[in-house]
Amino acid sequence: MTLTNDVKYPHSEAAEFGQPQEVAAGVYWVRMPLEITGLNHINLWLLQDGPGWTIVDTSMNTDRIHDLWEGVFADFLGGLPVTRVICTHFHPDHMGQAGWLTRRWDCDLWMTHREWLQGRVAELDQHDKMPGWQVDFFRQLGLSDTALAEIQNTSYTQFRDSVTPIPPQVHSVREGQMIRIGDHDWQGIIGRGHSPGHLCLYNAETHVMISGDQILPRITPHIGLHASEPEANPLQFYLDTLANFNHLPEDTLVLPAHGLPFYGLHPRLAFLRQHHDERLALLEDFCAEPTRVLSTLKVMFRRELNPFEAILAMGESLSHLHYLMGQGRIVRKTSDDGVWLYQASSRRADAA
Repeated sequence: MTLTNDVKYPHSEAAEFGQPQEVAAGVYWVRMPLEITGLNHINLWLLQDGPGWTIVDTSMNTDRIHDLWEGVFADFLGGLPVTRVICTHFHPDHMGQAGWLTRRWDCDLWMTHREWLQGRVAELDQHDKMPGWQVDFFRQLGLSDTALAEIQNTSYTQFRDSVTPIPPQVHSVREGQMIRIGDHDWQGIIGRGHSPGHLCLYNAETHVMISGDQILPRITPHIGLHASEPEANPLQFYLDTLANFNHLPEDTLVLPAHGLPFYGLHPRLAFLRQHHDERLALLEDFCAEPTRVLSTLKVMFRRELNPFEAILAMGESLSHLHYLMGQGRIVRKTSDDGVWLYQASSRRADAA
């Protein structure tokens, strides 16, 4: 059965950049611009918090974002301070201004410990170009020497350049923890796969959830395997933790990091599961013969990819291949020249 992406949007248009718009009682949508391939905006959230404001997600470290935030502070906060900054996860479009904001307002950063730690590690990585161990990882995926030389000389400072110095202290949030923000309790719901410990916030009284990148209304979150954890199975983590949202009511208003706020959480969850099931089946069929990761991009992504997109795409293909390996549907071997080759397992052939 083919599922449709049956979501409904209470707001047909997005607000102007840097112009807060109320989407629920005491919750304001702050849209900021992005200059990332495939993404031109991010949704941030301002929550009334007693005698102040809580910010959820911060955007990247750019002068334009900085100036837009200053405009919000001058024109919208009503003279009240920011009392807390919450980040859903460590990616720069979410955590990029966290350091500046917490210092400007002398307030604490709240997020899961795993995400904060991942951000600190990424920030402290002082390589100016891709290190040799990471180049070796991409060699295993089937890249040519020419392509390897090109990516090795690409700037390796993107994360560090995209964030203000990350606070050295954090208020860690746990799964199920209740956070009192203003007159409401928001429950922490942790997802994995897109990032190590992605924090979503759910208000059971108003049926509102801030979903970050874990659940988006139109695009699917990037689920990639990275060189630092080459044997991981992030797609398994992602699909497993989608179940953490099954108990939420049908009328939950989802506030995503990209796209418009929407209703239709449960149809969207079903759509995401089916989307990955279809891609897994497609990839399994494609690997009837020993196949390099690089070769799978033609079936997983049916358009031309720039070098940055290709690196992300290989991580996405790998996450699907490792999920299939975990289920015994694909096996991996290493060629004589050190390249990983993936092939549908004999168990599948026997079943056929």
